[in-house]
Amino acid sequence: MEAPVYIYSGRSSKYLAEKIARCIGKELGIVNYACFSDGEFRPSFEETVRGGEVFIIQSTFAPADNLLELLMMIDAANRASAKRVMAVIPYFGYARQDRKDKSRVPITSKLIANLLIAAGVQRIITMDLHSDQIQGFFDIPVDHLFCSTIFVPHLQSLNLPNLTVASPDAGGAKRGAAYAKFLNTDLVICHKQRIKENVVDNMTIIGDVVGKDIILVDDIVDTAGTLTFAADLMLQSGARSVRACITHPVLSGNAYEKIEKSSLTELIVANTIPLKRESPKITVLDASCLFAKVITAVHSCESISKFFKFSTIQ
Repeated sequence: MEAPVYIYSGRSSKYLAEKIARCIGKELGIVNYACFSDGEFRPSFEETVRGGEVFIIQSTFAPADNLLELLMMIDAANRASAKRVMAVIPYFGYARQDRKDKSRVPITSKLIANLLIAAGVQRIITMDLHSDQIQGFFDIPVDHLFCSTIFVPHLQSLNLPNLTVASPDAGGAKRGAAYAKFLNTDLVICHKQRIKENVVDNMTIIGDVVGKDIILVDDIVDTAGTLTFAADLMLQSGARSVRACITHPVLSGNAYEKIEKSSLTELIVANTIPLKRESPKITVLDASCLFAKVITAVHSCESISKFFKFSTIQ
């Protein structure tokens, strides 16, 4: 007898979880919250999950309560005798802290992996991790989806005559190279120097941008400082237009104002994180059906390798 599927969401990702459940053809499970006056809260499932496969959808962007809520829901599902508990984390927060880049700092993404496993999660489904090595922080299966599956068809629909892919920094060169190879374009790389976190001091463009329609690709846009710096520099250097495909729209501080004042024609993002407000320059693409297909395949014990290849994009 096949185990029943239950789909739940934390409060920060309910907008996306409802779409995922709709794509699967199921109702999103009800979670109630007891909230105490000091800010403490307690989630509770309002139906039995005994013997079922539980998928909990929650991105772990700020505040840290989003991560805590996910951990509590995983623990609750295990204590309610679920057969398997799987976390769908569209945006895996703290992924930029994936190594020691100076003395006496934590490797926070490894700490998060340890917390998730300690809570009892048995599988992770996520999208566009900041670095591939984070998969190795887990001793459980990690399904690492690529947003190129939804970005590339949008780019192809634009019919840009002189398309060229660019990476806003050297760290994203591998991602940029994958896009460039599939789209059969040149690759441009930006070399940046920072004076401190989130502040770019200097940038150099490596490659030809004259007369080109540039597509900057990256996993996270936070303050948008690097992105808008690169877009402005490329237009000044002779680019015909500059767009960006960036999976996770963290967009903190005055990022919206920077984007709207910049040389960017369009910023294309996924709905892994909800926008704080709409912007005429920001286009949001829906990743819900991709997550739904993977959840369905995982439950049915089918191969999901096709979701990790550029060649599957239609």
